[in-house]
Amino acid sequence: MATEIERKFTVHDGGPFEGVPALPVQQGYLARGEQEEVRVRRAGDEYSLTVKKGSGLERQEFEIAIGAGQFEALWPATEGRRISKWRRVIPLADGRRAYVDVFEGRLAGLVTVEVEFEDREDALAFVPPPWFGAEVTGDARYANKELSTTGIPGGPVPG
Repeated sequence: MATEIERKFTVHDGGPFEGVPALPVQQGYLARGEQEEVRVRRAGDEYSLTVKKGSGLERQEFEIAIGAGQFEALWPATEGRRISKWRRVIPLADGRRAYVDVFEGRLAGLVTVEVEFEDREDALAFVPPPWFGAEVTGDARYANKELSTTGIPGGPVPG
């Protein structure tokens, strides 16, 4: 497994992503635990199966490409544990990329941004641009696996 080092933030209104192409993303969770998850994802016309272990800034991640048929076979097993969003990739001034997710459905109104890093020191030294909102790295309520079942933090509980 590879190590994923990532910080996550909410987004202020008016981020610099107007007119930036967006990729539709659907992901569902086959298994969810406090420190692990197994998900399937369709991002545009690409499909993947991902295992993540850990929480917060650093996690272990293993991802493999799967075919559309495999995705479709597994998708029903994710019923009740899904999210749908549009992802935009925004270049940052320091050469990094910000991954902006605009959620749909019962998560409509939630917009988050993630930035990946090579190492922990780089992540901790990162100064977010002004359009980034509150940092939610390590806040389990904002983990996609949690959003898939509980909805927007502080919002109504999905029925």
